Amino acid sequence: MPRLSDHGPVIHEGCAIAESRFGRFCEVGQGSRIAQSEFGDYSYCDRFADIANASIGKFANIASYTRIGATDHPLETAACHHFLYRSADYWEDAEDDPAFFAHRRSRRARIGHDTWLGHNCMIKPEVTLGHGAVVAAGAVVTKDVAPYTIVAGTPARVLRRRQPADIAERLIALAWWDWSHAELRAALEDFRALTAAAFLEKHGG
Repeated sequence: MPRLSDHGPVIHEGCAIAESRFGRFCEVGQGSRIAQSEFGDYSYCDRFADIANASIGKFANIASYTRIGATDHPLETAACHHFLYRSADYWEDAEDDPAFFAHRRSRRARIGHDTWLGHNCMIKPEVTLGHGAVVAAGAVVTKDVAPYTIVAGTPARVLRRRQPADIAERLIALAWWDWSHAELRAALEDFRALTAAAFLEKHGG
């Protein structure tokens, strides 16, 4: 695998990327589809992720087959098929519905820093995952998830806290995800060896 760098994302084979932006040290796994989204520094998705209309923070860990911003179909109209808005695919004299696509793009999912999205989970449009949140494999997240909270199930429900509330608040205040690449390297052994509480005692926050 090419070494990750601050010069642009590593994009593996078979990906489809449209109108998206990537920070430093990002990676997009094989066969993934990314549309109208942005990835913060150090964030990655594994194989066959499907991500649309999403704002993803730094250090997000997105497992294979995850879907973020899954598109909806209109339910209040007589039909819900996409011929309503992708009309030009079906008739030469019909135009697509730009208002529908604009509305879809406006319903962004927001993923916080230092998050972990498990294999084959789904994050619905307009859902926000707080910093440090974890989504279990296979979960379907239909509501916002508080920072440093672990959710699981369909629909997803709170399983437990990842960190106690006071530690979570101090980690957010420390905002280590904004440290420079050199500062992260200098603290690497502490990230590896120390509990969150011990890390905070040493590094402040």
